Parts: sequence; structure tokens; C-alpha cells
Amino acid sequence: MRGLGDACLERWADRLRAASAGQTPLRLCGSGSKDFYGQSPCGEIFDTREYAGIVAYEPTELVVTARCGTPLARLEEILAEKGQSLAFEPPHFGAGATVGGCVASGLAGPRRAQAGAVRDFVLGVKILNGQGELLNFGGQVMKNVAGYDVSRLMAGSLGTLGLIAEVSLKVLPVAVAEQTVCFELTQDKALDLLNRWGGQPLPVSASAWSEDVLHVRLSGAAAAVSAASRTLGGQRVDHEDAYVFWRGIREQQHVFFAGEVPLWRISVPSTSAVLALPGAQLIEWGGALRWMRGPDAVADRAVRRAAEQGGGHATLFRAEQTLKAEYGVFQPLSAPLARIHRQLKHAFDPQGIFNPGRMYPEF
Repeated sequence: MRGLGDACLERWADRLRAASAGQTPLRLCGSGSKDFYGQSPCGEIFDTREYAGIVAYEPTELVVTARCGTPLARLEEILAEKGQSLAFEPPHFGAGATVGGCVASGLAGPRRAQAGAVRDFVLGVKILNGQGELLNFGGQVMKNVAGYDVSRLMAGSLGTLGLIAEVSLKVLPVAVAEQTVCFELTQDKALDLLNRWGGQPLPVSASAWSEDVLHVRLSGAAAAVSAASRTLGGQRVDHEDAYVFWRGIREQQHVFFAGEVPLWRISVPSTSAVLALPGAQLIEWGGALRWMRGPDAVADRAVRRAAEQGGGHATLFRAEQTLKAEYGVFQPLSAPLARIHRQLKHAFDPQGIFNPGRMYPEF
């Protein structure tokens, strides 16, 4: 670790080497705002919040590098001062959400269908592997990828491959204008319209359907938003009300998400037909993301069957741990994919100390 030049990372590396030698499992976490996601975290708590701060920010280059413990809200404030943002609109799920947790969870908000996934914005990472070695992947420019893109592999890995110390992210300018419109439509008609609009040059940045009401957000140049609003029609939503609505969708504060009923996250092609499932549904991303709530669907595994028939997969996003243990959080892996996962885990974390079992029991 000679030349690391950072006392915090030196201490962390020493701890990781000791944990690896003793095969001591570690629970990597920031504020814990996403502890509900995946299997229950286990192991000694390894709090990453002390390693915080913006390392570099070049607004003209559309790139920012931040340490893992940096509060996500603080990063967004700094970007907003320059009229920029994290285009994938990451959910916080708590006031203390960190940059490291944002990348490790790989969760994106309402703008995902239009802007892209978290991994699409990861330009580079600095990580500590299971042997306490500091590794750098990628960089701070957009054209830097040669060979296997390890930096993007960290997005959505839930801390099972390494401790993300720093990450460089692509940022984008905030839209000049936004307008939300809503329509009273049944689910099948809403899906049909969303797919029809998806094939047109419309500045749709988000959509959400629930209880026979479809909300559509338009973002971009003022002229483009105005023209699209006239083309789509519908009822215009007040800007403040629209902000509250989309924030509620992003942070799962919308009434649909209230209560203790198990919540499924279903990813299917946007053109998939209505999923015949019991319980309430909320649809995002132009039809590609479908949230479902209902205890009966958990009991008979109807959700995963419906997702597979629709060409996608399902995740048990929120539920009691007993249900997660029984049904698994993520879609079971095929043999080839499971082998790749095991090989990656062994390469980065040979002693299996990082967040064991967080994604799948075997790693």
C-alpha cells in the first residue's frame, strides 16, 4: 500500500487484511438506508462514512469524483449549483444516503428509461479488494474503456466484490423546462400509449401509472416541452405538485408503497402485455418496470412465473426476511451465470469477507 497517501485508506486496508486472514465477514455500509434491499446484511459493521468529500469536479467536462462516504444529498447540492445533476435520478431512501451506497445498490429513479442506468454513468472507481489492495479501474473521461469494464461491474454489486472508495460519475445539465401531464386510463390503454409515444421524438423523461391514472413528465428545451405537451394532451399538473409526485415515486413515499405487504420489482420489455397478477401494480419506465404488491403472489410464486413469461425477471424488493430466505430476493441464476459470479467473487474477494450472502447465499 506504499504511496497510497491516505491515512483512512491505510487503516481500512489493514483491517481488510486482518479480516481476510481471519475469514471474518464484514458488513460494508454507509448510513444503512438501503439495508432492506437484498438479503439481510451480516458480519462486523464496516462504516464507510468517514471517507467523504468531493475529490474533483469539472463542470465543463461533465464529470465528478467523490469518496464513498459523501452524502448523496450534498453531492446533488454541489451539482445543482452548476445547473447539473445525476441524470439517473438515484433514490435516497433515507436522509443519510451515501455516494458509495448509491453506486453499490445500482438503483435508478424515474428518469432511468430516458437517461440510462447507474452503470452507464460510472466512468471509474477506486476500490479496496478483499486482500486490502487498492485498485483503480476506468478514469475521469468518457472514452477510457479498454477490455472488461470493471468499474461498471461495481454498480449493483451490493458491496460483494469490493469496497468502493471513490467513484467518478458522468453528470448532465438539468433540463431547461419540465411539464407533467396526466391521463385517466386503464392499464392496457396506458401501456399502449406509452409504447406508441416511445417510438416518437418526444422528450418523455418519466412515466408512472397507478390506479387508472397515468402521469408523464416532459423535460428538455422549453419549445420542445411545450410542443410535446400540446401533442400529448391530458391535464397539466402544477409544477410543485409534480415535484412532490415524482419525488414520492423515486423515494417510494407514494401511497402505493405504504404498508407492510411484500413489494415486487418486475423488469420486463416495455411491450409486454398486462401482467395477470393479484394485488396492486404501479408501472414506470414506459412499461419496462412494474411494481406489484400482494401476499398471494408471494405464496404461489406467480410473480416470477409471470415475469419469465413476459421475457423478464422479478426481484423481491421489500419483504420480511423469512420470505426473502424462502423465495430468494433475486431471480435464480442459470448455471453459466452462477459460475461467472463465483469466479468474479473469488477474484476480488477470495476469502468471501465482503457482505456474504447479500445477493445469493453461495456468495
